[in-house]
Amino acid sequence: MDDPVLRVQSQLTDRDRVLLGWLYDHGVLTSFQIAEALFPSLDFCQRRLRTLYRLRLVARFRPQRADGGSYPYHYVIDQLGAEVVAASRDERPPRRDHARVERRRWTSSRSLAHRLGVNGFFTDLAGYARTHPGAELVQWLPEAACRRVGTFTRREDPVLVQAYQLRVRPDGYGLWAEDDITVPFFVEYDTGTEPLPVLVGKLAGYGDLFATLDRVWPVLFWLHSAAREANLRRLLADTPLRALAATGARDYAAMAGLCPAEAVWVVPGGGGQRCRLADLASSVIDAGWAGEAA
Repeated sequence: MDDPVLRVQSQLTDRDRVLLGWLYDHGVLTSFQIAEALFPSLDFCQRRLRTLYRLRLVARFRPQRADGGSYPYHYVIDQLGAEVVAASRDERPPRRDHARVERRRWTSSRSLAHRLGVNGFFTDLAGYARTHPGAELVQWLPEAACRRVGTFTRREDPVLVQAYQLRVRPDGYGLWAEDDITVPFFVEYDTGTEPLPVLVGKLAGYGDLFATLDRVWPVLFWLHSAAREANLRRLLADTPLRALAATGARDYAAMAGLCPAEAVWVVPGGGGQRCRLADLASSVIDAGWAGEAA
């Protein structure tokens, strides 16, 4: 019997496999995000996406703008793509309706903008790494993976540590490497809808996690405006913190033409000077990483 997964394998590039894995894990990406992260040009990206679409590896939709017109194509995993990813990871094949459920989830989801924002944070990092030798987005985990018991533990950790259940819901976790420096970090992507004290309160949960693991990694608050960021920094300065926080503002980064890898981060008590993501390695307390890339 002809196996479509085996038949399509020879037509996939390494870049295709990365993209399919991202869509499987992170739900949805726009054509612009995919181009930024993986391709030298938007035109090249769109041509390859059309091929993957014809092969039934990815599906796509285009939301309508409230003021007329439409957004760029949004891509999600199709059923064959999901089966390819599962096979490559030696995992159980996905349910037969996996792609249909995922497509319906994102075409009708109120959280679409938030998910795209989170994913855009990481594709910006991947795009920077693509064009800067020595930089790499080593790991990118979605919220669901962050919530799994044991995700951030190690083999040598005590049993009680390995069974620890996170009290917080990170929007993502990443491991960034640049010039032989590594920085593990969590991301909190802010849309401006939560009161600032709620954001500060999340650090208690991270502090509990770090105390349990005996490690401390930066928690990055990626806010929509520099004004909101300044207000959050003032609140952080007056609050005893159990975790390392760094703040950045998307409007400032856009105006300065910078991405999250660059000098957009401010650490409370640091005098307001912005630093690069790699600079936060000096604040990491983790014998497993020790601030150096393996």
